[in-house]
Amino acid sequence: MTPQDGLFGDDEAAAVAPPDAPLAERLRPRHLDEVVGQRHLLGPGRPLRVAFESGRLPSIILWGPPGVGKTTLARLLAAATGARMIVLSAVLAGVKEIRGAVEQAEAWRRAGQATVVFVDEVHRFNKAQQDAFLPHVESGLFSFIGATTENPSFEVNSALLSRATVHVLHPLDEADLTALIERARALLAAPPLTEAARARLVAHADGDARRLLNAYENLAAAHRDAAELDEARLETTLGELLRRGDKGGDVFYDQISALHKSVRGSDPDAALYWLARMLDAGADPRYAARRLVRMASEDIGLADARALRLTLDAAEVYERLGSPEGELALAQAVVYLAIAPKSNAVYKAWGAVRELVRSDGSRPVPPHLRNAPTKLMKTLGHGAAYRYAHDEPEGYAAGEDYLPEGLPQRRWYEPVPRGLEARIAERLEHLRALDAAAKPDEG
Repeated sequence: MTPQDGLFGDDEAAAVAPPDAPLAERLRPRHLDEVVGQRHLLGPGRPLRVAFESGRLPSIILWGPPGVGKTTLARLLAAATGARMIVLSAVLAGVKEIRGAVEQAEAWRRAGQATVVFVDEVHRFNKAQQDAFLPHVESGLFSFIGATTENPSFEVNSALLSRATVHVLHPLDEADLTALIERARALLAAPPLTEAARARLVAHADGDARRLLNAYENLAAAHRDAAELDEARLETTLGELLRRGDKGGDVFYDQISALHKSVRGSDPDAALYWLARMLDAGADPRYAARRLVRMASEDIGLADARALRLTLDAAEVYERLGSPEGELALAQAVVYLAIAPKSNAVYKAWGAVRELVRSDGSRPVPPHLRNAPTKLMKTLGHGAAYRYAHDEPEGYAAGEDYLPEGLPQRRWYEPVPRGLEARIAERLEHLRALDAAAKPDEG
């Protein structure tokens, strides 16, 4: 792949796309004032506006979902600084292409020209490829612009991240997308959209300008002679309206987080909403079922011991019925978890005990708790003095110790005063009173 130079600099920044180019390309902004959205970056005094007006471009990373203007902003930034631009796609390029870009930038610097290297989908470069940029970004040979849909914290090397400023781009809102529809209609001389069709088209775009314009172009081409573009024509042209999902990406995990927190916050309506959003975006219902089982253990626990069984039943029902019938069982489980009494007492106790075991030595099992299947082991005292709880009053060996010798008695598990755990707390207090009576010197 040969680096593309000067694509967006000088006069070419204002070049008009050919009439047969896709609508999204024909409507691509050629000046900053034409950019729709991203007011938090482009408004007066905001970071990228300052860069445009100053003519100085630091190395940056543009992070945001598809179709929100990352490539457009890179083009405009290069044009504003008067720099030559080299475009690399991390999907196709490798170290060879990076070296070629460096050589071209060095040649341009000798000619007194500044360079911007734009890397699309920079998260697809591996560590070695990303490292290849470091000395040249550090020396100022070129300004680096990386575009990514993935979280740079995880996908971009920390060394490169420290040399670039990350700017987060947001999905376009309803007003932004509506403005784009008006621009597109004027360019195409298309029939007007009904309000219902416009709202549905905006929902279909899901914040993605490219998706919106591609859909609108197809719609207008298919019904150029219609008096108006309504929902029926939208349906026949686009088919099922799909939402954007990014399985394994930040939006995916953000939705899981929202579902979990809605359940923990005892809001069944919000929990149902986030479950529906996940499934609508293409999440595997089996994954959602596994998360529900986790919530039953982590956030409900013994406050309602039935929750764990119910989530397991819901997972089994989905395995038997599949979609869409089995999704109702998952919805039932979500509502139950949301309205159930909450306790993370077991979750906290388990975490505390695991931390102790990791940091503590390997204490031996006390002799009275050891197994004694052979005569020798019995001779060595294994199992001696063990008190069989079933033979004790109330089925409880009051005062007996079960932790290793030298390890102080601790109360890792502290039940909450809700649901079944309120009764568990009463039972534990009674047993502890029996222990105190059996060990008066320790009371």
